[in-house]
Amino acid sequence: MNSTITRLAAAAAVLLLAGSVTAQAQPAARVYRIGLVSPTSPSAEGPYHSFRQALRELGYVEGKNVVLETRFAEGRLERFSELVAEMIRLKVDVLVVGSPPGALAAKRATTTLPIVFASVMDPVGSGIVASLARPGGNITGATFGAGGEDFAGKWVELLKEAVPHVSHVAVLWNSANPAGAPLVRGIQSAARTLKVKLDMLDAGNAKDLERAFDAIGASGAQAIIVVIDPYFVANRARIVQFAASKRLPAVYSTKFFADAGGLMAYGGSLEDSWRRAARHVDKILKGAKPADLPIEQPTRFELVINLKTAKALGLTIPRSLLLRADHVIE
Repeated sequence: MNSTITRLAAAAAVLLLAGSVTAQAQPAARVYRIGLVSPTSPSAEGPYHSFRQALRELGYVEGKNVVLETRFAEGRLERFSELVAEMIRLKVDVLVVGSPPGALAAKRATTTLPIVFASVMDPVGSGIVASLARPGGNITGATFGAGGEDFAGKWVELLKEAVPHVSHVAVLWNSANPAGAPLVRGIQSAARTLKVKLDMLDAGNAKDLERAFDAIGASGAQAIIVVIDPYFVANRARIVQFAASKRLPAVYSTKFFADAGGLMAYGGSLEDSWRRAARHVDKILKGAKPADLPIEQPTRFELVINLKTAKALGLTIPRSLLLRADHVIE
């Protein structure tokens, strides 16, 4: 009996020792390093936070199984090349970039590091990828718009519907952003159809934006359209404040402007674009190749109307327009 107990104890000890050795031999869990270059700044309401939240929902915990290296261009397109190069030196596993200039800077910098973009309206028209279905190479991502020309014409149509008497519109755009040209063409095409005069104002930096404000004040423009651009998003409070000071209705491309007091915004959701980009990152970290991941497109677009601003401008927004709005700020 005692010998049996002794043998069982010895066997248990061997099993415990084997388990201990096996546990010690287990490799540590992989900690991934994700590089993120945002076109704007780490503001509390920014889409960057949607990306982080989506990663958490996918099981990535910062400091445990992922390190998130973040850099912010603060709306300055010339900073992308420098920030992308820094991420490459850090040897990140995936590089995430926002806006067409950011994606193009990353594409120029590396052909091997997986790249995922967000905050891009027209990746084909911007020269980032050749095809939405087959992006090829080392780059994929998630758009927040559809095409360029047809989509941008909606801004003119919405402005005319909200303020029918408008016949002279100032357009703020940034010629340094390759996404701007097709959007401008769309605005010009719609303006010709609706018989609206346009003042095209290139305003992608502080000096040019101030010059554009002066031109608007002197031109007699009755409204403003602001084309999507990282510089404008980063300076949205200033742009919205200017429109309010001149009592000019304005249409913008993202709800951030309407949240800041802009009259109307129409476009895809930047937050959704960054969430979908996070899903692409997850697939790549699990072994997928960017070339095999089609570009994800938005399923819907948001129309946001700020009724507080409309009231301050003395405007009555047509009921037909209000009924189509996804969000109404009162």
